[in-house]
Amino acid sequence: MQRKSLGLVAIIAIPGVFFGLIFSMLLLLAPAKPAAANCGPVVSVVPDAATKVEGYSADQVKNAAAIINAGKTLNLPAKGQMISVMVALGESGLRVLDYGDGPGPDSRGLFQQRGNGAWGSYADRMDPAISATNFIKALQAVDGWELLEPTIAANKVQRNADPYHYQKYWPEAVTLVQALSDAKVPLHSADCAVPGKAGAGDDYPWKDAPTWQQVGTNKASTSPLNMYYRECVDFALWRVNQHMGSTTPPFKFLNGTFRPDGERLGSAVTWKAGWNAKGWPTGTTPRVGAVVWYAPGAGGADPTFGHVAVVKEINDDGTFIEEGYNGNPPPDDHNYYTRTVGSTAPSAFLYLPVHEENK
Repeated sequence: MQRKSLGLVAIIAIPGVFFGLIFSMLLLLAPAKPAAANCGPVVSVVPDAATKVEGYSADQVKNAAAIINAGKTLNLPAKGQMISVMVALGESGLRVLDYGDGPGPDSRGLFQQRGNGAWGSYADRMDPAISATNFIKALQAVDGWELLEPTIAANKVQRNADPYHYQKYWPEAVTLVQALSDAKVPLHSADCAVPGKAGAGDDYPWKDAPTWQQVGTNKASTSPLNMYYRECVDFALWRVNQHMGSTTPPFKFLNGTFRPDGERLGSAVTWKAGWNAKGWPTGTTPRVGAVVWYAPGAGGADPTFGHVAVVKEINDDGTFIEEGYNGNPPPDDHNYYTRTVGSTAPSAFLYLPVHEENK
């Protein structure tokens, strides 16, 4: 029987835990600070007129090298260098254009930067190294860019109408950086968050699986992560695996193996303790990709079990967009949701190892 509650659902894979939900989120404001992460090697290119990449002209290759080296100068990791090349491919085809388009007739250069003073002089915008440097500085100022999808991170800088405009250029950018770099550049390095799905929406692999309510507690209704399907904890643990590079079975982080002390990660109420046991950092500032943790009763969460979700995006006003599962009342429970939340509403943010606190 479903228990009536004004809280969010958080269920571990133990039969007999039944409760419902209604989420009533407080919108409390606080400023957000930028995140940092170690996202792969920083690569450079030794200019060589003889260097060729099939399908690209000598000028395109030279411009790609200028972008990569601008990233090297600013200590931009490989993923950021790939994003920078991707944007230049999407804006100009890696060519220094001396013309704009309808929406931006004053746009110029590799990145089609506007003549509004934000991107320097006309000469700056037409210079591959300087225009790349200015783009990269803007990218590095985007909070949590390392954990965003490449096209979403790019759009945070370029602010074009279609945030997925650059998506089709990502494979080309990866190819170019890998071909031109002075070191082996895997797409996902061991110490780097994967390009991420924080901006992708509902990509939960088991969105059509039966919930514990539909199959009952005497039948298997747990995901490969050992949480009940379509619960807040299962979605959040899926995101943790995904951001840490584990996207297919066998998954790296499971309910029963997450903690080094052998205890289960458990329901939402125990997640902060789980983070502490693992030695992973927690804090009060939202980071894209961080787990949002609500103690019992906080922000409308279930008074016994609390709730977990994931930071999808951070807004300019200090609020953030939260994504998760089982955060709406029936009949829309056990489905994907998003909502805008004040950064002081959650009890804590649980960071992944790729997050570094700004002191």
